[in-house]
Amino acid sequence: MREPSRAPADALCPPAALEPIGDVHRGLSPPEALPARLALLSGHYLYYHYGCDGQDDRGWGCGYRTLQTLCSWPRGRAEAVPGLGDVQAALVALGDKPPAFRGSRGWIGCVEAALCLAHFGGPRARLRHVPRGGGLRPELDALCAHFEGGGGPVMVGGDADAGAKALLGVCLGAGPAPAAHVLVLDPHCWGDPGGRAGAQAAGWVRWRHVGDAFDPASFYNLCLTSWPPESGPPEGEEPPSPPRLRREAPDPGPPEEETPGTQPA
Repeated sequence: MREPSRAPADALCPPAALEPIGDVHRGLSPPEALPARLALLSGHYLYYHYGCDGQDDRGWGCGYRTLQTLCSWPRGRAEAVPGLGDVQAALVALGDKPPAFRGSRGWIGCVEAALCLAHFGGPRARLRHVPRGGGLRPELDALCAHFEGGGGPVMVGGDADAGAKALLGVCLGAGPAPAAHVLVLDPHCWGDPGGRAGAQAAGWVRWRHVGDAFDPASFYNLCLTSWPPESGPPEGEEPPSPPRLRREAPDPGPPEEETPGTQPA
């Protein structure tokens, strides 16, 4: 598969906000011609990535951008999406972060995303922790069931593998040693991805073999989204307290040799 395209690290951010692209995975072919199991998210979403609102958040913003994608689901509408400053203010108001977090380049992970989804009235968030040692392979059946049950995008973050990303689907092959792939939406694109076709050509959304996409030396947290925002949480349910999961490491940004670009490869 093609790696995301590259650009100089000093490439200028767009002078104005870009129009978010909806459902950027549409039209991608599954990695298996006759999969034993193919499960994709329901509903619609918008693709949020580095610099998409004119703010340079390279190296720290991938968790925020993935959260924004989750907030846009299931209708694919930007009005439901908080800005980076709104997210920081919410986490301070909830007592999860100190006042100095506002206006900082402090990272967020799946735990913070779950708190913000509840705070902003977004989709329901369900957190899962995957211990280090197996990558994401032990979660494939649960992820398939999530998507088959009408679930939305899943945020993923880890410690050794600290870059946040979203999962949009799972494809399991047939046979005695079936291949397993996940559909990954990468928020590390810097600048204009070039529409749906450009994002696909550059690899910002692509099917990846689960053994290559996730590091067995890293633990992972997952934030699974479900129920349409308009339905609201069950009557009488309170927003969750900060979960007691081990939190992800700071967003390192893309490795130096993988600096995202503004043009598809």
